[in-house]
Amino acid sequence: MGVAKRALAGASALAVAGSMIAIPAAVMAQDEEMTAREFVNGKCLVGVSWNNFQQPRWGATDKPQMQTYIEEGGGEFADFDANLDTLQQDTDIETLINQGADVLVLLAQDTNAIVPSLEKAKDAGIPVIAYDRLIEDPDVLYITFDNIGVGEAEASAMFDKVPTGTYVLIKGDPGDPNASTFLPQGWNNAGLQDKIDSGEIEIFDDQSIPAWSTETARDTMEAIIDAANAEGVQIDAVLAENDSTALGVVNALQAQGYEQIPVSGQDGDPANLANVAAGWQYVDVWKDSNELGKVAGEAALQLCEGVAISDITLPDGFVAEHAVPPLGNAAQIFTTPGGNDVYSIILAPTPVTAENLSLPFDAGWWATKEEVCANAMEGVAACE
Repeated sequence: MGVAKRALAGASALAVAGSMIAIPAAVMAQDEEMTAREFVNGKCLVGVSWNNFQQPRWGATDKPQMQTYIEEGGGEFADFDANLDTLQQDTDIETLINQGADVLVLLAQDTNAIVPSLEKAKDAGIPVIAYDRLIEDPDVLYITFDNIGVGEAEASAMFDKVPTGTYVLIKGDPGDPNASTFLPQGWNNAGLQDKIDSGEIEIFDDQSIPAWSTETARDTMEAIIDAANAEGVQIDAVLAENDSTALGVVNALQAQGYEQIPVSGQDGDPANLANVAAGWQYVDVWKDSNELGKVAGEAALQLCEGVAISDITLPDGFVAEHAVPPLGNAAQIFTTPGGNDVYSIILAPTPVTAENLSLPFDAGWWATKEEVCANAMEGVAACE
């Protein structure tokens, strides 16, 4: 699919996704100070390169919030979907540079393969935001959630529910630092390795899922169940790193006629929140990406105004209370696994179980109560 056609396809997907969510009034109604911004280049074209729209949150929350905030603030928005293709992402970034982008927001498909494109942006004097996926470069602004905290929240909830037993670990794409480094670190911070060493928890299998694919996670989990059954092993819980992989795990459990067991995930996708309500997923660590998209929009507009990356600061009260950055609204130094110091704005995640399922609804999340509660088990207060 050509670049222009892919852009139109993304716009169509956005139109559908946009019909499912309400843009918060804080984003829609920009004040006079916002509309009076002065951009150093006389304009503010924010170019965004998404690695994919297969994971529904990008098109349903991150993109519309970011785009609306930028455009209401006087900027322009252009984006492309690389469809999980590193070479296509290189082409997309070069196109955005040639179109005169003043700021680039990059959700990297491969954090190593994107480096040459990043260098082209730096050579052109374009500041870069690494969006929800780390790029190992000290010159980027890294905007994300506390991904170590996400892992801690997943594992802590699961250990409260299943403190001992046989676990399966389902991780995400091995090329994503969130999957390979931050989330596992969070699991261990919550005590996973200690429990393994003490014998409280036995790991039957540990698999990584390329591209965070639901289908691959399903097939992988079905094979794990077959192997466990052949050995007479009962799987007690599954630590899955995100919602797309958790959905595959649940699909496999259902296809194999397995009983409900606790499964973890993160993102707050509607299908997964529905599984929380129905008892098929125990915890979903909700990352309010409405807030993340808005934060990226504000940071991009400040960069267009000539604010240095190190000086980016969110206005007081800008971020919803449940997602307020634990270290404050100003960009903070974050030391990466590769030893680079990058400035970052890191939002807080919120673990959601059946007991507090109303939190996303109360915040205007894109998952509706009707779809989430369609098959809810008895006693879920949010669905009554």
